[in-house]
Amino acid sequence: MELTHFSTQVTRFTPLVWTMLLGNFFVRASYYMVWPFLAVILYTKFSLSATEVGVLLTGSAVFAVLLGFYTGNLADRFGRFKVLYAAVIVGVLAFSALAIAEQLWSFCVAIFFACMPRTLWDAPSKALLSDELERDEDRELALHLLYFLVNVGAALGPLFGLWAGLNGEQFSFIYTAIAYLALFFALLLKQRQANVRHEVSEKTNVPHFRQWLQLLRQDSKFLWALVATFLVYLVFGQGDSSLIQYLTRADVPELALLISSLIVANSLVIVVCQFPLLHVMKSWSIQNRLLVGGAVLAVSQLMMAFADVNSFWAWIVCVVVLSLSEAILFSNINIHIDRMAPAHLKASYFGAAGLCSLGFALAPLVGGLILDIANGTLLFLTMVVASLVAMWLYKVAQRSEMDE
Repeated sequence: MELTHFSTQVTRFTPLVWTMLLGNFFVRASYYMVWPFLAVILYTKFSLSATEVGVLLTGSAVFAVLLGFYTGNLADRFGRFKVLYAAVIVGVLAFSALAIAEQLWSFCVAIFFACMPRTLWDAPSKALLSDELERDEDRELALHLLYFLVNVGAALGPLFGLWAGLNGEQFSFIYTAIAYLALFFALLLKQRQANVRHEVSEKTNVPHFRQWLQLLRQDSKFLWALVATFLVYLVFGQGDSSLIQYLTRADVPELALLISSLIVANSLVIVVCQFPLLHVMKSWSIQNRLLVGGAVLAVSQLMMAFADVNSFWAWIVCVVVLSLSEAILFSNINIHIDRMAPAHLKASYFGAAGLCSLGFALAPLVGGLILDIANGTLLFLTMVVASLVAMWLYKVAQRSEMDE
């Protein structure tokens, strides 16, 4: 019965919805196919120090996040497709430039532009999914599928890059450029076939950026949810950076094997458990899903705080619990944003939600400072507090919505 219902929902997905879903998969896979090797090229070819590489990559990532905040509003004002086309064109040019740049300055400029397409693509593609699907349950399934495919793409990209022998060859960036070019033609084809109600609707109701900022300041429930999501991302960001630093400083035996196993465990849990969790929680309110996900996140950090640093399986169990919270939270955060956003401001809201990614950007700095000042136990206990504060803020956002 459930499989039949799922099949019925999927048949309601328009060709444009599938273009957005598969486009996100291929772009993310091709991106990660070569992006992990960027630091190698900056070191071997241009002799940049670790600090210089870190400043360059962090700066370009923060620039892209701030740009997405603005371009989300542009997508609502001028149409989703215009920003999507801009994303793929910038992707083609930027990754082509990375493939052939010979001067350090031109390579650095290309890096900044190469961070833009994902940001430009994110908000309007999610808004298009929402526009194309009339039923809440269909939009929810599409956003779950989007998160699932993005994770699969991020996991398979580096593996394919290694299999294809793209281990630090600068010209391999051309493959990502080709993926963006293919996506450009797919967009061109599907736009003509699509039912683009949002493109012909009145755009006079969409505020300019300054007016949008005024509206945003008045939407207290959304602002509280943004702060909560920022804290959630800050906690998850510790798993990508500070946890590795902590294990490295502790001289854990077989460190390389442990780190690889943690990455594999994380990917497997998300891929295997996301849709079973969706089935279990289908009748729950979105707020309850977020609260349960936050509680599981807090438990994972508490486990890390007191885990035996030399126990291989203790860390595997900790990451499994962390990954369960990720499978619950990440796609439901997108659903929460979609439900809070007015129909004519979907991309603006998704663009504003992109600011929460600054939590990931700041995680290495916050975690590194705590590790230098104190120890791993204090770091993870601090993240327990951050998780609990995020849960409280989601409750505050819910109360603000009920009071309106």
